[in-house]
Amino acid sequence: MSINTLKGQLIVSCQALEGEPLHSSMIMARMALAAKEGGAKGIRANSPEDIQAIKGLVDLPIIGIWKRDYEGSNVYITATQYEVKALLETDAEIIALDATKQKRPNDEKLSDLLSLIHQHNRLAMADISTLEEAIEADRLGFDLISTTLAGYTSYSKVTTEPDFELLENIVKNVSAPVIMEGHTSKPEHVTEALKKGAFATVVGSIITRPKLITERYVNATKW
Repeated sequence: MSINTLKGQLIVSCQALEGEPLHSSMIMARMALAAKEGGAKGIRANSPEDIQAIKGLVDLPIIGIWKRDYEGSNVYITATQYEVKALLETDAEIIALDATKQKRPNDEKLSDLLSLIHQHNRLAMADISTLEEAIEADRLGFDLISTTLAGYTSYSKVTTEPDFELLENIVKNVSAPVIMEGHTSKPEHVTEALKKGAFATVVGSIITRPKLITERYVNATKW
């Protein structure tokens, strides 16, 4: 695929983890269809099963991930070769993985996972949390860099709003296209991200997680 099909566009993250009410590949596929009909130009999806279910219903490029927990490591987004190989068996055009400096399970190397993805002619997206990690991902040769994990590592700045300062700094310091993801809960956030140089934006929970959305409105009743 050409990355340019996503330039200036909205990507919708359609994910529901085990224990969540909408956890179902069929439901995520319908969610992705709704996102497409709303104008989204890409989908971010979790697990081989969800990816293939979505691909059966929606003809949009997919950023594929697989979240799995490993003892002794905080890395859970496409953490090892096991997840990468499984995602390479799907039709996901882009494979995203944790590209932070945190210790990976089995002491696997980020560069080896990146090489594996590129050997199979897929695009690789780095989910990072800091400027330094973005610069390193760019040096390694990632095709896309995303702010997905900003605020979700122990050493990155925690915020309830998109970290536009981080976005701007990354855009200035890397050559790869930069995706804005994280805390994008308002349409204005998307507009602002694009104005500050984001190649595209990913929005998830505020569109696709009704339990969380409902909780926000319920909390508003407690004035």
